[in-house]
Amino acid sequence: MSRTLKDLLATGADDAPALGAPGRPALDYRGLRAVIADTLAMLNAQGIGRGDRVAIVLNNGPEMAACYMACASGVTSAPLNPAYRADEFEFYLQDLNAKALIVEAGSASPAVAVAQKLGVRLIDLVAPAGGPAGAYTLVARDGATAAAAGNGGYAHADDVSMVLHTSGTTSRPKIVPLSQANLVASATHIGRTLRFTPADRGLNIMPLFHIHGLIAGILAPLSAGSFVFCTPGFNALKFFAWMDEARPTWYTAVPTMHQAILSRAGKNADVIARHPLRFIRSSSSSMPPQVIAELEQVFGAPLIESYGMTEATHQMASNPLPPAVRKPGTVGIAAGPEVAIMGEDGSLLAHGETGEIVIRGPNVTAGYENNPKANAEGWRAGWFRTGDQGMMDADGYVSITGRLKEIINRGGEKVSPREVDEILMDHPAVAQVVCFGMPHPKLGEEVAAAVVLREGQTATERDLQAFVSSRAAEYKVPKKILILDEIPKGATGKLQRIGLAAKLGLG
Repeated sequence: MSRTLKDLLATGADDAPALGAPGRPALDYRGLRAVIADTLAMLNAQGIGRGDRVAIVLNNGPEMAACYMACASGVTSAPLNPAYRADEFEFYLQDLNAKALIVEAGSASPAVAVAQKLGVRLIDLVAPAGGPAGAYTLVARDGATAAAAGNGGYAHADDVSMVLHTSGTTSRPKIVPLSQANLVASATHIGRTLRFTPADRGLNIMPLFHIHGLIAGILAPLSAGSFVFCTPGFNALKFFAWMDEARPTWYTAVPTMHQAILSRAGKNADVIARHPLRFIRSSSSSMPPQVIAELEQVFGAPLIESYGMTEATHQMASNPLPPAVRKPGTVGIAAGPEVAIMGEDGSLLAHGETGEIVIRGPNVTAGYENNPKANAEGWRAGWFRTGDQGMMDADGYVSITGRLKEIINRGGEKVSPREVDEILMDHPAVAQVVCFGMPHPKLGEEVAAAVVLREGQTATERDLQAFVSSRAAEYKVPKKILILDEIPKGATGKLQRIGLAAKLGLG
C-alpha cells in the first residue's frame, strides 16, 4: 500500500482527466501532478516546508481541491471554512500557528486582514482565465521573500499532512493532526469499499474544509485514477444541471443534501435516466431508512451509508456494495480500522450488546494536539473512543443508537433522539426531523423536536405527538415540536442536536 500522497496520486494515467468544474475544461493527471510540484517548489522557496502549517481559505471548487492536495503532499494543510468571520479566523490562525495563508487573488475575506494583523504571510492563488479546472499559480503577497526551506520536498509517511478542528459543539474545538499515512490509509480504505476504477466519475457537492469532502469526495477517487467534477458547493437547484454536465457514476453527500435532491428529482427523471449511477453514498450523520428506500427507488442505484469522523480521517464503517448485503438503519461493517463495542468498564462486548463504539487502525489520528486531558479521555487500552453509543450484530453490522452526549436524560429515563427521529419520519407529512433535548427545571431535560413538513402537506404539533405516542412510551414523546420552514444546520450541512434548543429559543 502507498504510504505517501505522492505515491497515491501517481496512479492516474497522464492524459486521463482528474479534475473538472462547471463550464471549464478538465485538468489531466499530468497537469495535476505538475500543479502539486509547482506549489511545493513555491512554498519551499518561501521558507515553508514539511511540518509548516499553511491555512487555506478558498471557495469550493477545483482550485481548492488541487491546492489542498498540493499542500498536504509537502507541508501541513489547514483548510478553513471561508464563511468564518474575523474573530473565528483569528482564533483558528492563532491556534494552528499558521505560517502562511493562501487566498484567491483579490479576495475580500476577513481572513486577509486577520493574517496581516497576526503577521501570517499571505499567498495569492491565481487561476488563469480559461485555464483547466484546478490549474493555478501561487504568488507571495507584496513580493515577500524568505530563505528557502531546509525541510523542503515531498512529505514523509509520518509527517502531519493536515490539521482540522473538531466541531466543538460542547467544548473548545480540538486540533486533530492527521499524518500522511493516515490520509493515504483512509483514501485507500474508501477506494476499496466503493471499488473505484479509472472509469468512475464523481460529482463533488461536499464542502472542502471538511473531512468528508476532502477524503471521500476528492482524495479517494483520485487515488484510483478516476475523475472528480468539483462544484462551487451544494445547490439543489443546480444539482441536476451539474449531473448532466459531469455525467457522474456516483456522488457522496450528507442526509440533508440527499433530501433536498430528492425533493427535485421528480422534475428531473430524464437527467437521472441519461446518467445511471453505480451507487450513491451518504455519511456524516444518520440517514432515515425511509429516505434510503426513496433514493434507491428514484435513482435505481444502491445507497451506501457509511460512518466517519475527523479523528478517523473519515471512514470507519460502511455498508458494502451489492451483491453483499446492505442493512438500512446500520452504518455497515468495519471498513478500514478495527471496530468494537466497549462497555463502561473497558471490556469489549459481545454481539447484540450496547456500549461505546471504539476503533483502532492506520487511519486513526495518533492524538489531539496539546491536549493531554482530551487524549486521556479519548483513548482506552489502545482504542479510540468515538463517543457514539451503538451495537454490532452477529454479522458485524454496526448500528448507532445515539451520540453519548446527545442521549436525552429525562429525569433518569434515557431517550435516543434517533429512535424518535425514525418514528416521526414514518409520518406521511414529515420531510425532515431532528429530535433533541431541551432544558427542563425539574427533569433536567425534556424531549423536543424540530420538523419540516413535505410540500403541500399539513400536520399540527398535536397530530405529530399523537403519532409518536402510538408507537413509543410516553416519556419518549416530544413535549415540544416546532414546525419550521428549515432546520438550522452546521457549516457542513449536518443537523446538530447539541445546542439546537438554545438556537431555537427553547430554555
